[in-house]
Amino acid sequence: MSDEYLKLTAYFSERLRTENRFVAEALLDLYGRSEVATSVMLRGIASFGPHHVVRTDESLSMSEDPPVAVAAVDTADKIAGLADEAVAMTTRGLVTLERARLVGHSAHQPVMTAPDTAKLTIYVGRQEKVSGSPAHYAVCDALYRHGFAGASVFLGVDGTAHGQRHRARFFSRNVDVPVMIIAIGTGGQVSDVMPELESLLRRPLLTVERAQLCKRDGELLGRPVPLPAVDDNGLPLWQKLMVYTSEATLHDGVPIHRAIVRQLREARAASGATVLRGIWGYYGDHKPHGDKLIQFGRQVPVTTIVVDTPERIARSFDIVDELTGGHGLVTSELVPALVSIDAGERRGGTRLARHTY
Repeated sequence: MSDEYLKLTAYFSERLRTENRFVAEALLDLYGRSEVATSVMLRGIASFGPHHVVRTDESLSMSEDPPVAVAAVDTADKIAGLADEAVAMTTRGLVTLERARLVGHSAHQPVMTAPDTAKLTIYVGRQEKVSGSPAHYAVCDALYRHGFAGASVFLGVDGTAHGQRHRARFFSRNVDVPVMIIAIGTGGQVSDVMPELESLLRRPLLTVERAQLCKRDGELLGRPVPLPAVDDNGLPLWQKLMVYTSEATLHDGVPIHRAIVRQLREARAASGATVLRGIWGYYGDHKPHGDKLIQFGRQVPVTTIVVDTPERIARSFDIVDELTGGHGLVTSELVPALVSIDAGERRGGTRLARHTY
């Protein structure tokens, strides 16, 4: 089996339709029929798109039509074959393709030997247990002990695991509905933690991607690497910012993620953004944590995602840098392919650009 994988991610509103079906349902049906190794649908809490209309969890109407992100991961050949079908189904939204590498017992090559920053993504079942507690507790504890800069746990509501479709239902234990854990560390930390993760989890699927750590606990480590607009073959290059903060951490009295979305929109620095709420996690030196029964603010992680041209990402980072002066974790990644769809108008494509930096 090849270790070269692709991650296909679509961002849109949950009630978006294609023909007479919801796009989310059509995508997950496609991934189920195709026996995609893993896919997961995540509900967001805030977003805006090219028309700069903000949707947030402050609005009662958004509870009926929240933003969603649907990610699918499998071999490069399989995902490349599904990419155009996924784009055709997405009548309004954003679709990205990113390179990844499968790691773990089924991979044929070493995890990573360079000290570059790596993004490790771990997919487990919602009700999978380790020593009687949810598996994501044990995973985050292991990542924290190994010195990872941060980790966020996102609860899926639909998806596939090892090629089988699993949906969250009210009257079900939802054992295999996917949970996605994103962690930021070095290549060496990924290699060191792998034996422990594989001993803790049953049949985990883990991928690793290159990333750049720009900020940690408010400290600026480096701006996103400047990228050209196109690669050597004329294919457009795109860039992604991921901003990891806590819902309880405020800027001028509002949660940081809301301030980021508002300022990005008002300054028209970015074409869009999506915010996902986690259920558990940590960043920096803060121990893993999540919701508690009695507390004054939600202690869950939130992640703000911005994907755009390198020029717009540079402008967006100026805003993010100012708003995360004392808190949060910020990363940047190269996105080799992107398609933006708006009322039938398409921008970009599914051919993968190449660039080394």
